[in-house]
Amino acid sequence: MSISTFSDDRPSGRPLGATRGRPSLRRLWPSDGPAVHAFFLRLDPETRASRFMAAVGDRTAAAYAAQAMVAPGLIVGVFVDGTLRAIGELRPFGPGQAEAALTVERGFRRAGLGLKLLRRLAEAARNRGLVELRLRFMPHNVAMRRLVAGLGAELRLTEGESEGAIRLAQPTPLSLWREGIEAALDFNLAVVTLPRSRSLPLPCLPPFLARAA
Repeated sequence: MSISTFSDDRPSGRPLGATRGRPSLRRLWPSDGPAVHAFFLRLDPETRASRFMAAVGDRTAAAYAAQAMVAPGLIVGVFVDGTLRAIGELRPFGPGQAEAALTVERGFRRAGLGLKLLRRLAEAARNRGLVELRLRFMPHNVAMRRLVAGLGAELRLTEGESEGAIRLAQPTPLSLWREGIEAALDFNLAVVTLPRSRSLPLPCLPPFLARAA
């Protein structure tokens, strides 16, 4: 089966602020650690098993949440009414490749949050020169299979688990510009939620945006 090239140069259309009842997608920063910790501890057993490909307890979930905030890669999240309800993780693991993981809390599924997260991660991956994005999931996870298949992924079944491989397009000036703008907006949104006594390191922007800042 041939692999479609994933490319989407349309505006993301994501909300720029968190308004009541409307999802707000942004990059997660170290200051979001408590929200990430609470998110993984809230997950029901079935959702945890789907995310970690095995049943895990609170201690393991909490340990992973702490490690996720410092591991190489990128994390984005969707907030609803100020509470983190979905997370997307991008983790490099080989030359030109990265793995994506999506977790959406029960009660907030079937609203397109997984697709929004995956598109954001795919754009971040292509802008970093990666050529393939992989997602692992349980064979019975029909929603995930439909999601990755809808983006033209090659589906593989290995050792009792499914994997989708999405070929990524090369970055364009528009995709780089868009990620830079989104990084700046994400940073501003995160700062708004911080206590006054805390601060965040400035985000890394593309050179042309950094010069204009």
